[in-house]
Amino acid sequence: MRIAMVSEHASPLAALGGPDAGGQNVYVAQLSKALARRGHVVTVYTRRDASGTPDRVPFGPGVTVEHVPAGPPRPVPKDDLFEHMPAFGAHLARRWADRPPDVVHAHFWMSGLAALAGACGLHVPVVQTFHALGTVKRRHQGADDTSPPERIEVERRIGRECSRVLATCTDEVFELTAMGVPPQQTSVVPCGVDTGEFSPAGPGGPPDGGPDRDRRAARHRLLAIGRLVPRKGFDQAIAALAEIPGAELLIAGGPEPARLASDPEAGRLRRLAREAGVAGRVRLLGAVPHERMPGLIRSADLVLSTPRYEPFGIVPLEAMACGVPIVATGVGGHLDSVADKVTGRLVPPGDPGALARAVNELTGSPELLRRYGEAGRERALARFSWERVADGAEQVYAQVVARHRVPTGAIR
Repeated sequence: MRIAMVSEHASPLAALGGPDAGGQNVYVAQLSKALARRGHVVTVYTRRDASGTPDRVPFGPGVTVEHVPAGPPRPVPKDDLFEHMPAFGAHLARRWADRPPDVVHAHFWMSGLAALAGACGLHVPVVQTFHALGTVKRRHQGADDTSPPERIEVERRIGRECSRVLATCTDEVFELTAMGVPPQQTSVVPCGVDTGEFSPAGPGGPPDGGPDRDRRAARHRLLAIGRLVPRKGFDQAIAALAEIPGAELLIAGGPEPARLASDPEAGRLRRLAREAGVAGRVRLLGAVPHERMPGLIRSADLVLSTPRYEPFGIVPLEAMACGVPIVATGVGGHLDSVADKVTGRLVPPGDPGALARAVNELTGSPELLRRYGEAGRERALARFSWERVADGAEQVYAQVVARHRVPTGAIR
């Protein structure tokens, strides 16, 4: 099949760790490569965010990234891109007019808007993955939600007009149903993890020690990973650390280490650590290169994933693939990925006490850590490899192409 991936703000070429660069970028990149390995031809359409960027960039065998001129050729926060989606959709319509793809897979709600506009009248099925829903974001962020006011209504209409919604977890199906998207319109295909790159031991040798591991072997290492934004809940991990004696907390993510001093969220977390009396046991690492992340995860006794809400969350998958137990908040995709009391523990969001109790129980039992780590690796291999994700996506594509269900018209 000729597959068009539309990912308006999340380019597979982007460096991870910025405000708008995270799990969606990884998903688009890895799914595209996995599909190409099966013989499909994949083009990823993403917005041009720098002048002089080539129109088309090869991204491995069978995958090409095409930069779409929509809005200024510079970085723009994703919530400010709504006004540029008509231009994005018009570009897609021109590109697909002579030779349309067999199927379009749109990522994020604004990509769905552009994809439906581009496919209108071409008899091309559009599959939609939202990656996050406006209803959930507004519920948790309230007045701090910077999404355009049209978002929720546009998402509802995309869900009804596209050929299929490809949700990443069961919780998302419930949310979509509440929005009025029929359950039969939705299929669940999770996110994935590279189980070769993220594994219990590095290539050809034992697990990596990670930063300063040998010098503090007696101290349990807790690791949290993600963008430095309040919703990731790193403040909850810091608060819990006050009740976890003899442990250190490493937080990986955010800007480059040299820029951490000027980062507002980094400053807030350091202040909270001082107030909790744990500043000497909290280390902010800043952005960690992707190639170093597996070794860093392997250096930890436990990985913590403590967001207030999480549409899916790739960090638990990476931890499980590395054979490291995970303690996560019981929200969103965590409910599907983390098997409570099998691969780790699920705790209520916003409850540092429950987080501390779970961590203390696990770090106090080497046998539990070993058993949960082994079970996590098995679960990652069985359910969350990118090949398994590609299986699910490919089946959905085949179904919608066979049914040839055509969107009724572009959203305007």
